[in-house]
Amino acid sequence: MANAVINFANRLQNVLNCTRCADGLAPLLLRLYLAPVFLQAGWNKLSHFEDTAAWFGNPEWGLGLPMPEVMAALAAGTEFLGGILLIVGLAVRWISIPLMVTMLVAAFAVHWENGWLAIADGGSWLANERVMEAQERLSAAKGILQEHGNYSWLTGKGSVVILNNGIEFAITYFVMLLSLFFTGAGRFVSIDYWVAKCCSDK
Repeated sequence: MANAVINFANRLQNVLNCTRCADGLAPLLLRLYLAPVFLQAGWNKLSHFEDTAAWFGNPEWGLGLPMPEVMAALAAGTEFLGGILLIVGLAVRWISIPLMVTMLVAAFAVHWENGWLAIADGGSWLANERVMEAQERLSAAKGILQEHGNYSWLTGKGSVVILNNGIEFAITYFVMLLSLFFTGAGRFVSIDYWVAKCCSDK
């Protein structure tokens, strides 16, 4: 009986080992998912740089950070360059570090006070007091739209929601970047892989 169990476990392990030939797929998909997110975020900051720097520096309605122009340039440059490097798979482990720092700053300096949820979903077990209060406002907004607007047209492509702006996305991106930091860019479809292969062949 024990031998049968061991043999079965070995067969299962062999099946899993066969999937290792595609182990570069997960890092590739993570890179391709994250790249447009960071490219867009970086481009938005760069194309509205004065507004971005003002928001970084203003303590009343912004982040109140010192040297706002420098901080804005670092954030924008890291995100935009990081998106490019993720696409081609170059220096992925290195660029993951400043991108993770950027996500932590975003999570704790911008989104933390809003809780976890990105969208205010009153039915979620992660809903905080802010989210629950938003439900009354969402209901009022829907009532106004139903009475005075073309509600079926307005919601024809999706429901009306309230953006809660919690840490959900920033932390999710951080975890994805952390995975890339440990796995690297992946095999075959990254410059990192071919550079490492050329160096090891010499």
